[in-house]
Amino acid sequence: QVQLVETGGGLVQAGGSLRLSCAASGIAFRFNTIGWHRQAPGKQRELVATISMFGSTTYADSVKGRFTISRDDAKNTVYLQMNSLKPEDTAVYYCYAPLSNLWGQGTQVTVSS
Repeated sequence: QVQLVETGGGLVQAGGSLRLSCAASGIAFRFNTIGWHRQAPGKQRELVATISMFGSTTYADSVKGRFTISRDDAKNTVYLQMNSLKPEDTAVYYCYAPLSNLWGQGTQVTVSS
């Protein structure tokens, strides 16, 4: 089955941490750049971080220094380690494989103040 499945979301206090996982199946994972996006209520979906097949990473300015994206090709999984979380990080987080035009179903992250 061709899919991306996100897990790891939840409710955390400001200053806390969460690690999101995006598990892929049915695609040539190791050749894919994978991106994490997020969408807050009433706002457009925005790109948070990407990781290429070579391990190169990019980050939105709003998360630089706090979030880290990584991948484990042996597990077909990409991670997003989120530290020093802020209430404005509250959103549904999605992973996306542009080469396959494939989105996950999303996982909710809520940061309380």
